[in-house]
Amino acid sequence: MTVIERVPDVTFKTRVRDESVPGPNPYRWQDKTSEEIFGGKKVVVFSLPGAFTPTCSSNHLPRYEELYEEFKAQGVDEIICISVNDAFVMFQWGKQIGAQNVFLLPDGNGEFTRKMGMLVDKSNLGFGMRSWRYSMLVEDGKISKIFVEPDFGDNCPIDPFEVSDADTMLAYLKGTEAAGVSEPRLEFVG
Repeated sequence: MTVIERVPDVTFKTRVRDESVPGPNPYRWQDKTSEEIFGGKKVVVFSLPGAFTPTCSSNHLPRYEELYEEFKAQGVDEIICISVNDAFVMFQWGKQIGAQNVFLLPDGNGEFTRKMGMLVDKSNLGFGMRSWRYSMLVEDGKISKIFVEPDFGDNCPIDPFEVSDADTMLAYLKGTEAAGVSEPRLEFVG
């Protein structure tokens, strides 16, 4: 069992809009490092099994979008959603959902998720390797709080969604963590 105190140092493969790119798809590849994303910032991160999946699309991402201004009022610089999906899938999902405030960060190779200790096998659903559902508060690259869904493990027959939601994280930031919410320990399978 390994305890992680800082976000892993990885390079994410992202796509950014660039009007100088000709044609109907004006986007180009841009590498973004963990340092660029988390350095010197207070960031709320939530990770989920996949774009376009039911809970992720109906509640997880939309609620973080909805509460964005409240997070900003708590000093949060950015909210990031990480999923083991490629940049094209994350872009189309964000477009369909109407995501405007949450930055959708593709972890296409699962490197960040693996180094976080959160990569699980979801072959029972035909998903392959994906992220376990969790949320965390990251301050200048240091993980200061993490909420990990219960029953962590490969081929889990359910998809727990109890503690990585926007309301739990916001309550924590406001210092009003809901009574009765069981808080997972800061431990990871490494």
